[in-house]
Amino acid sequence: MDTFIDLATHAAPVGIGATLLLDLWALARHRLGRVPLPDYGLVGRWFAYMPRGRFRHHAIAAVPAVAGERLIGWIAHYAVGVAFAAVLLAACGLEWLQRPTLGPPLIVGIGSVAAPFLLMQPGMGAGFFASRTARPGAARMRSVVTHTVFSFGLYAAGWLIHFLLPARPGG
Repeated sequence: MDTFIDLATHAAPVGIGATLLLDLWALARHRLGRVPLPDYGLVGRWFAYMPRGRFRHHAIAAVPAVAGERLIGWIAHYAVGVAFAAVLLAACGLEWLQRPTLGPPLIVGIGSVAAPFLLMQPGMGAGFFASRTARPGAARMRSVVTHTVFSFGLYAAGWLIHFLLPARPGG
């Protein structure tokens, strides 16, 4: 049975790697298609208001800024990536890292789109499933594609960890 420490030790590099690929994807979209980069400062603002009891906002951009919100947002962005990697490894076991397959990361990565649809977008004022955005269909598709890219990041990071970390005893 995998311990919490084993899980966290392996989930961190997998989640960071997957999130890094996601950020490279956003940068490529920005450079090639002039798509705006995500504003993790707004994510940080949303998280920063949570300890104050505010989980939902009409429009997060209209809420007063908080000190360090950009840093908070970037930390939250990577922490969430690590959390989803932990879900993957908890479901599949650390043995998945011995022979990573694409199916489980696709399930976790694409399934993770529920988080923005049901928590983040409503909490930041965009509505459930981006229903309060200017182009809800486009926003939904962008979220699905982004989380699919994250899936491939989980898979790629799993393979990278497979080659970089020594095999576990009995694995």
